[in-house]
Amino acid sequence: MDGTVLPVEGMIAAILAAKKLRLKKLFLPFDSTIPKIDIDDLELIYVSSVQDVIDYLSGQRILAFTHPDVIFEEIDVVQRNFNQVIGHEKAKRALDIAASGEHYVLMDGPPGCGKSLLAETFPSILPPLTKEAQLEKISLYQLAGASYHSLITPPYRHPHHSASAVSIIGGGTSPKPGEVSLAHRGVLFLDELGEFSKKTLDMLRQPLENGKVTISRVHSTVTYPAKFIFIAAMNPCPCGFLGSKTHYCTCTDKQIKTYKNRVSGPILDRIDIVLSLQPVNLQGHLLNRIESSQDIRKRVTEARKRQYLRYGREICNSSVPFEELISSHPLSSQQQNFLQRLSIKHGLSNRVQIKIIRLAKTIADLKGGRHNYR
Repeated sequence: MDGTVLPVEGMIAAILAAKKLRLKKLFLPFDSTIPKIDIDDLELIYVSSVQDVIDYLSGQRILAFTHPDVIFEEIDVVQRNFNQVIGHEKAKRALDIAASGEHYVLMDGPPGCGKSLLAETFPSILPPLTKEAQLEKISLYQLAGASYHSLITPPYRHPHHSASAVSIIGGGTSPKPGEVSLAHRGVLFLDELGEFSKKTLDMLRQPLENGKVTISRVHSTVTYPAKFIFIAAMNPCPCGFLGSKTHYCTCTDKQIKTYKNRVSGPILDRIDIVLSLQPVNLQGHLLNRIESSQDIRKRVTEARKRQYLRYGREICNSSVPFEELISSHPLSSQQQNFLQRLSIKHGLSNRVQIKIIRLAKTIADLKGGRHNYR
């Protein structure tokens, strides 16, 4: 009742909303637990009471709050490196493309073939978060009451298949962001995709398609961002050894069909790259010539810069509107005829044809030359 203004949850979200509304000044309570924020064209004025606001509007100077020099100490996050992954050259190439264009990936293979290792190594080739992405990350983690170790490292979320739909999608009595939102601007990895409940997987449709998740309650409706690179892994059958050269599969055709039907068609239709993996024989590989994550990250960063420059904003080939995608470099008549013949031969849907074009653009961006879509 004395007019004191106290920090609250979601302050950074309010700052980002003010920026989108093109406000010029924003009064907010000082909070030393959040990093110093500098946003172009938005002046942040920290106050401790309503009287400070009145004094400022009256032309009087108010006491300036200063952030400590070190607000947040970066903790070195130990990441795997691609030079530790032996073999799987095609899979590495596919993940290189996925990181460059933010494409979704599904890995299929028997236990122990390297699916989880590749997924855990994948964040090491992603570029550091931009300033705006860092603010979005802090905002979501504060709203969820979750901790984080680094501002610049893209988030990597790996929920277990026993997790509830609410914990993954978000919600609750007082709606909070779930795993899909905590993975925003980073990676969401679902191992053993077929073990997740059908309800949870079907609820993934909205964030996979729109990059956001909407939670409706009686008194309110909230929308959280959820733009992430989706990576999933699953076994080819319940026992995991269908197609294996070293183990015998004990599953019946009915069991295999039931297992694969757990992942609905609409979810599979949103996957850009499907990888079939097999265990790697360590013999015959030159261990000292394996490309490192640092080298791949440089290539990914350059490919993304080309996309940002082409589209005029931070958006990649996987999510840019199709009209904008195709208008930048239209397909030639020869390429259109080839894609049409391919679609008729394999019965490809319109969605799959568009994905082929998106992937071709990303591959061209990685090469750095003119878009030839080959």
